[in-house]
Parts: sequence; C-alpha cells; structure tokens
Amino acid sequence: MDQYIKPIDIRWSDIDANFHVRHSVYYDYGASCRVKFLEEFGLTNTLMQELHFGPILFREEAVFRKELRLGDVVKIDLQLIKSRKDFSRWTIRHQLIKNENIIATVITVDGAWINTEIRKLATPPAQVVNVFDKMPRAAEFEWHGL
Repeated sequence: MDQYIKPIDIRWSDIDANFHVRHSVYYDYGASCRVKFLEEFGLTNTLMQELHFGPILFREEAVFRKELRLGDVVKIDLQLIKSRKDFSRWTIRHQLIKNENIIATVITVDGAWINTEIRKLATPPAQVVNVFDKMPRAAEFEWHGL
C-alpha cells in the first residue's frame, strides 16, 4: 500500500482559547487514524480482546509547524518508519496536512504489543503481523532491532 490518508473534521470542542486546535487533540487524531487502519484491515477491538493483545505506546511526540483552525481542510496520513521484522516493536509517523499541501504537524509514536492477560510485552500473533505488513512504509523505512 502506497498511502493511507483519512480526512479530519475539526470540531468546536477541539478549539482552545486561542481559536486553534488545542495540543492534546492532535494526539487523539493520530490514535484515531491508527485504530481506523487496524479496523479496516481486520484487526478490530473485538479480535484484539479475543487474542488478548493490544498496542502500547512508549513515546508519542508532536512537532507543531502550523496551527489548525476551524474551517481548515485537514487530512492525516499514517506511515511505518521502522519496525522489527516480527512487528513486535515499531515506529509510526503521521503528518497532518491542511488546505491540501501545508504540513501542519508531524506526530511520531514508538510502540509495541502487550499481552493483556499477563500484562507483559509479547510477540504479536499472525493476525497482527498480516495487518502491519500492509501498512504504508515511509521512503526512509528500515527494519530495526529497536
């Protein structure tokens, strides 16, 4: 897959006292994009519960370049920038693009998978590997020992 892009609707409740999107909402946009990707490719919340697996984040960072405001046309992408070959650890980047070509924010997350029964990091089951293998990879993607 070359790209995965979703539109974002900025809501009134996303706006802060300075009339732009408040900082914590950007992280919600990223999480929503990741969950939508997983669900669209069959890794639903129900399946993760049945498999006793779920994603966990170690780091989440946003670099704010341009503000987002009500009325902006915004989309978010998702790219895998590095991963272990078994997809047990990974780094995903999102770019929030406004008004067709302005990169407003770059969000980067480092994550892994947790076994939700024993509450420990674990190698993901085949279903996770199949979904992550479909994720768009950045031009600079690399397999990594992380």
